[in-house]
Amino acid sequence: MEKHPLDIQVEEFASPIEAFATENMTLEDMLGILKIKGFRHLPVLKDKKPIGMISIRDLNLLKNLNQHFDLRAKDIMSQDPFCVLEGASIGDVAFDMSEKKIGSAIITNLKGEAESIFTSVDALNALVEIVRGEFK
Repeated sequence: MEKHPLDIQVEEFASPIEAFATENMTLEDMLGILKIKGFRHLPVLKDKKPIGMISIRDLNLLKNLNQHFDLRAKDIMSQDPFCVLEGASIGDVAFDMSEKKIGSAIITNLKGEAESIFTSVDALNALVEIVRGEFK
């Protein structure tokens, strides 16, 4: 990766993973977690490693269909979520998210375990701080 003049690691603006789904979690349980915590993305983890991602938009859509047939996280998750290693450049991660038109990246450690999540809102917050000269 190319070194940029303003080299910021993505985890400086990422949020620790405070909530996640397991493969067999129900639609209602996942909606409950997201609504209580106020999150829009829910990583699906197996043995601390990311295997999927679910958005609140997807969950609400399924709930509104009123025929979700006892769906579980493994049935509705986007598989192979976008993951980057701790220490990745925020510019590179934001560029990849923009290019792939995705709303979040899971930050992993060297063991492949999920540590934090970086969303498009986090990217906008970073941009605001940098443009305003508030980032140190």
